[in-house]
Amino acid sequence: MTLKLSFGEASATGPRAENQDALRVVTPAPALAASKGYLFALADGVSQCADGGLAARATLQALALDYYATPETWAVAQSLDRLLVAHNRWLQANGGGQPLLTTLTALVLRGRRYTLAHVGDCRAYRWDGRQLSRLSEDHVWEQPGMQHVLKRALGLDQHLVVDYLDGELQARESFVLVSDGVWAVLGDQGIQRILHDEQELGAAAQALVSAAHLAGGQDNASALLVRVDNLPEVGLADTLAQLDHWPLPPRLQEGQAFEGWQVERLIAESRQSMVYRVRDGQDRRWLLKTLPASRHDEPRAGPALLLEEWFLRRVAGRHFPEAHPLPQRQHLYYVQREYAGQTLAEHLRLSGPMALPEWQDIGPRLLKALGQLHRRNILHRDIKPENLLWGDDGELRLLDFGLAYCPGLSQDEAHSLPGTPSYIAPEAFAGAPPSPQQDLYAAGVTLYHLLTGHYPYGEIEAFQHPRFGTPTPASRYRPDLPAWLDECLARAIAADPKDRYETMEEWLLAFEQDERRALTAKPRPLLEREPLKVWRGMALLSLLLNLALLVLLLHG
Repeated sequence: MTLKLSFGEASATGPRAENQDALRVVTPAPALAASKGYLFALADGVSQCADGGLAARATLQALALDYYATPETWAVAQSLDRLLVAHNRWLQANGGGQPLLTTLTALVLRGRRYTLAHVGDCRAYRWDGRQLSRLSEDHVWEQPGMQHVLKRALGLDQHLVVDYLDGELQARESFVLVSDGVWAVLGDQGIQRILHDEQELGAAAQALVSAAHLAGGQDNASALLVRVDNLPEVGLADTLAQLDHWPLPPRLQEGQAFEGWQVERLIAESRQSMVYRVRDGQDRRWLLKTLPASRHDEPRAGPALLLEEWFLRRVAGRHFPEAHPLPQRQHLYYVQREYAGQTLAEHLRLSGPMALPEWQDIGPRLLKALGQLHRRNILHRDIKPENLLWGDDGELRLLDFGLAYCPGLSQDEAHSLPGTPSYIAPEAFAGAPPSPQQDLYAAGVTLYHLLTGHYPYGEIEAFQHPRFGTPTPASRYRPDLPAWLDECLARAIAADPKDRYETMEEWLLAFEQDERRALTAKPRPLLEREPLKVWRGMALLSLLLNLALLVLLLHG
């Protein structure tokens, strides 16, 4: 479910010689709309300046282009403020000695929230079908006779001050942006009357503009209306916006009821997180993850926890735990499904290295899970047997997204090296940025360890600066390993990323093709497969025959 909007707009010159109002609507492609939102803006150029129409049009052009070029990690208000401050300098520098001035009211609708940026005397309202509520303040002087003289505008002062307002969207509500050529003539009551009588947005916008001029308005008149037809599911941006309102949960006790969950017990606690087993109303088991009180004041801790939840929602599927939607959440935590089974680390500890048929079943599943992650631009960065759950339902699930990374969203502390040392790729120790090839390397070490009980380059301890030479072939520990599988693993764990598979899909394809070739290929002659053993055997047989002849000669 996505955010769905309807809009209508109208603008008229009126008695003036030129229309110095400007309107802009940007409805980007779905992926960009989800990350940056929809933009609706109205600018009213100041007629007493060098070219008010140019100022208004140039401002909306810069806004439409530059806003969508800002990083996805920036908040909407931060993005708008950065580009408006820069554009304010441009307006001051390009008026040819005279000021280029314009007012601006811009609205960004993203996810389930809106952000309003406002400077000047255009107005923004919310309309719920019954009541009209003004969102903006008129930046004009209050003294008699100066009510239309701006005290704030783009290009007016070197130091730009913009009002920002952020809030939650409501289904079926509308936003109304109008220039002073509309509101100064019709007043709030006149605007509300027209909105009540005319339901179609385009017709309502035209009615507002026409009514202003019919009532004697002498200024340009413009109106832009936006209606929220459908709200999307809660997204990352909406969730992060709630951080300031969500305290950490209190320490939960066994048997306690908490926001609709029945707490069973605390099952894991560390400096980084706390995990409780909880049950829902259908008595199904879930895991509630939150932060310990000691991390309450860490600025990155809360966003990192919610980003972890967002990763789970983004990759929903059979290879990952289900994340609960939590529509009524009031504290900082998230909940994921608990599955019966054992991790592959537990399997290795209890049963020893995997039998070859089991291992050949597990390997492709791990590669498919990682391929799905990477197609969504997410790196796991902690692939190891402890984070792979072999469920009683037969599924393999990838757990623990606490170190997962998404370019443009995630941030690492300087000099950090996330992951478990024995599974970290050699280039990461050398300071290379996160990459899919590093996940691929960790998957290779994981499969090697599950098969042999050893590590290809030996076990690496924390704070160690390892050197990577030639890995020990897996067949050294597992003589039953076919040559083609030995070669697959060797390529996956190569020290140089250029020698590895480029993608999980490439590795999976090689795995499946080599397996088919191995099944259909005719066995090679023993001399071709094991020449050294053959020649050693022949030499030993020749020696035995010579000894036998010698014995016969001595007794003959």
